[in-house]
Amino acid sequence: MLKFAREMVVPTTFNPDLDQVTYHQRLRKIFKGAVGALDGTLIRASIPPAQQTPYRGRGRGDCYQNVLAICDFDMIFTFVWAGWEGVAHDSRVLTETMRDPNNNFPFPPPDKYYLCDAAYPNTRGFMAPHRNTRYWLSDFRNDRRARTREEKFNHAHAKLRNVIERSFGVLKARFPILKIMPPYPFNVQRNIVIACVAVHNYLRRMKVMDDFFEQFDRAEVIFQQPHRNFAQEGTQRQADQMFMTNLRDQIENELMNRRV
Repeated sequence: MLKFAREMVVPTTFNPDLDQVTYHQRLRKIFKGAVGALDGTLIRASIPPAQQTPYRGRGRGDCYQNVLAICDFDMIFTFVWAGWEGVAHDSRVLTETMRDPNNNFPFPPPDKYYLCDAAYPNTRGFMAPHRNTRYWLSDFRNDRRARTREEKFNHAHAKLRNVIERSFGVLKARFPILKIMPPYPFNVQRNIVIACVAVHNYLRRMKVMDDFFEQFDRAEVIFQQPHRNFAQEGTQRQADQMFMTNLRDQIENELMNRRV
């Protein structure tokens, strides 16, 4: 099954055809460097009592494994890494996953980036929204329109990044085992997550349209709510953050000028 997963979960080409997009075509052309969305999600885990503490995510009594994933704008997962403890912070999961070259993390080219929420740093390759500013799509419902340039950027960013939320939604709805995990050895539980992602991708590539995809394959679905040399990242990290901040400013200007 893992061989099948390696065939089904493959990195994007990083050169999407923006004329073939389905949702938010105008926004995609403004965020032209975006090649997908990145986020983490919690999947139920069955852990022996003596080992449960690091898996009790977000203060609840249930145990979870933290799963990092990337998807393209067609809801196809292009990377998945499962098995982190539920208490692990999303940014730490990303950092540690990128550290190990054996994980084959798909770093985007210098002019491309993944959309991610504010739990991740706004740096080269990863575009995050403005912090301490309205962001979630639910924040803009009921005629609560974006008023500032920062809110306008965040609203546009959230519309595009919503694809990863919808992809997780399909995945968990289709595979109930991800909500009530049997007490298999933990490495088997981890592999089950990867296998489910692979089947999801197969169905999506085969253009199967069933109740699960129909439920979540809509841009307006709203969810409530977040190889590098790391030893030399001091000055480089600042440069990467400045690069992405400048790029974010350019997108804000274009959003304001086009009145999208």
